[in-house]
Amino acid sequence: MADLLHLPSWLLFLTLAVYALATIVRIRTGYIWCNPVLFSTVVLIVYLKSFSISYDVYHQAAQFIDFWLKPAVVVLAVPLYQNRRRILNQWLPILASQLAGSLTGIVTGVYFAKWLGAESQVALSLASKSVTNPIAIEITRSIGGIPAITAATVIIAGLVGQLGGYKMLKAGTVFSPSSLGMSLGTASHAMGIAVSLERSRRMAAYAGLGLTLNGVLTACLVPLVIPWLNV
Repeated sequence: MADLLHLPSWLLFLTLAVYALATIVRIRTGYIWCNPVLFSTVVLIVYLKSFSISYDVYHQAAQFIDFWLKPAVVVLAVPLYQNRRRILNQWLPILASQLAGSLTGIVTGVYFAKWLGAESQVALSLASKSVTNPIAIEITRSIGGIPAITAATVIIAGLVGQLGGYKMLKAGTVFSPSSLGMSLGTASHAMGIAVSLERSRRMAAYAGLGLTLNGVLTACLVPLVIPWLNV
């Protein structure tokens, strides 16, 4: 029985089952804290700790999910293509808002860490907190930050946006699907896209665009902005 609990096939099934259960509970209850990512993370950490299962063992199972995440990103191009004319007609406000969003993400991450008394290396690790993880980690490595801290803050930024981003924007009288999608995708990357997909394809298209442009702009801007921040 103990060997079964450590099998990659069982761990893969458990991961998918917990996520599916959390999704069903959230849909039926509408309870904000039944977020599938948050719920699954907590449950799996408790499970791994309870049965003394190392991360390396769990990674053998998770690599199958990780493999399919990469081609799944291509699917984001579908709503982008369907809304291509509307996006092209708004290229100027889109680029202007993305530039502002990227700079805001960089500056707030670094200065918030400095304000709390963090060391320079930790502050640098927060510069790309709003970018999707693969890009964020490479940005952090290029400026001398700590990739592990970046990975954690990226997840936190995504969770915050997924849990309360949509309601915060609505409370701030933001009602346009394009504005909502761009904001969620820029600030909360893939998790922002997940929230947008629950609302509409149009919102998801703009969220995907926000994720892409923010990743590219942040990668270009971080080396230029960091020297001015006196980190």
